[in-house]
Amino acid sequence: MVAHSQTTGTSLAITERFQQAAEAMRAGNLDQAGEGFASIVKDAPRFAEAYLNLGLVREEQGRHGDAITSFQKALELKPRLRGANLFLGVAEFRSNRPDDAIVALRKETAAYPKDANAWMWLGVVELERGRGEDAAEALDKAAKLSPENVDILYHRGRAHLFVSNDSYARMFKADPKSWRVRELLAEANASAERHMDAIAEYEAAIKLAPNEPRLHEALGTEYRLAGKMEEAEQAYLKELGIDPENISAQYKLGVIAIERGDPARGKSLIEGALRVKPDLQHSDYNLGRAEMLLGNDAAAARHLERATTAAGSDHEVIEQSWYQLGIIYRRLHRMEDAQKAMATFQKLKDEGAENSQKALKRYEAQQNSNVAQPPPPPQNP
Repeated sequence: MVAHSQTTGTSLAITERFQQAAEAMRAGNLDQAGEGFASIVKDAPRFAEAYLNLGLVREEQGRHGDAITSFQKALELKPRLRGANLFLGVAEFRSNRPDDAIVALRKETAAYPKDANAWMWLGVVELERGRGEDAAEALDKAAKLSPENVDILYHRGRAHLFVSNDSYARMFKADPKSWRVRELLAEANASAERHMDAIAEYEAAIKLAPNEPRLHEALGTEYRLAGKMEEAEQAYLKELGIDPENISAQYKLGVIAIERGDPARGKSLIEGALRVKPDLQHSDYNLGRAEMLLGNDAAAARHLERATTAAGSDHEVIEQSWYQLGIIYRRLHRMEDAQKAMATFQKLKDEGAENSQKALKRYEAQQNSNVAQPPPPPQNP
């Protein structure tokens, strides 16, 4: 960043020298730029932008103390000079003065509340001070202002992870025998695809809180992923006994019914859930399967065709939709469409296998590169 000259009454010669120093700075010639701005502030001691740029050069040179002095002088001359408090805060943070950095950064965000970088740095410094909730609040604001900024997203994730870990630690300390602790352990196992361990933890949570909504639904999902369909069905039924308005459990119970060979019941449950919540994921795919089993080939084709283009569908569901369409089209004597559907299915299947191989190779390469090597040093934004 180069601060532009906005000082009225600056002589033409000083302005030209400012532009020359700024060009040197943009070109990366820090020594030349530093000499230029230093000579300008000597000859024009009230030129705030020159002090700001001199501070930027000194910061780039690693001379944090000199940078802080220049930023402070710029602010003395122009208390609302944009960027001065921001870069002062960064320099103080890098000089291991986080409390002073916070003061400067808060002034910048107060004066320029739409500056995403100012909010980001405020969050970064708050996080380093161990103030996770304050950091998350600042970084959430930064993310709203600049949603695609990867640095902001990275630090925002760090802040929210800090808050989550702190909350969990307090929870374990406050009541290690709470059903919430068992639920948390179950969720951790589920995320790691340790489904039997997740089932054990959910069952332990249910013993402590047998009528707590959502626990039986989560247990049913883990049973289903573990291939225990009868147990999954019973868990979903218990969930609906506790909370009859749980549309998600009703929908999942319908899917289980189809998988267990009862398409009429499955169709009825899914259609009932869709009347309340029309955007349930993979609903066309599951209704298509139900209609296939019921022999309603035309209706099955309509659902499966929509499933191939449904927003948010994962690769496997789209792939299987094309496979089922190939079968349905043959039943409907649409042989050309059947051939195209099967060709699309095979293409998607091959792409999936290729992507899996690439992912495996990336993982192996990463594991090999991590052997006997120290982690990289932390980077500031």
